[in-house]
Amino acid sequence: MAAEELRVAVQRLLTQVGHWETGRWAASAGDGTRGDLVFGLVQRLADLSAAAERRTPRPVPRDHDMILPDQLRVMTDDLLAADAAEDLLWAAADDVLAVRKSLK
Repeated sequence: MAAEELRVAVQRLLTQVGHWETGRWAASAGDGTRGDLVFGLVQRLADLSAAAERRTPRPVPRDHDMILPDQLRVMTDDLLAADAAEDLLWAAADDVLAVRKSLK
């Protein structure tokens, strides 16, 4: 159930931001930019995946904002493939929803 909620939340976020150009990513959002918000989400998903796999978290490379949708897909797929516990998947889904609301 949590895995499906995460998939749906990520797909909705990707639908929202997948077509953005550089200017939209650079728009202000909170203490940084929209790109910063989504990158933070990508890093948190990577950290959850590391926790699920019982390995040390590693930093995700911060490249151009235009690749953020791809990074989001990869980190989500990694987390789902890690056979994470339901509570981790619910936390990830809640995080995705919170970021999506912050980008509106």
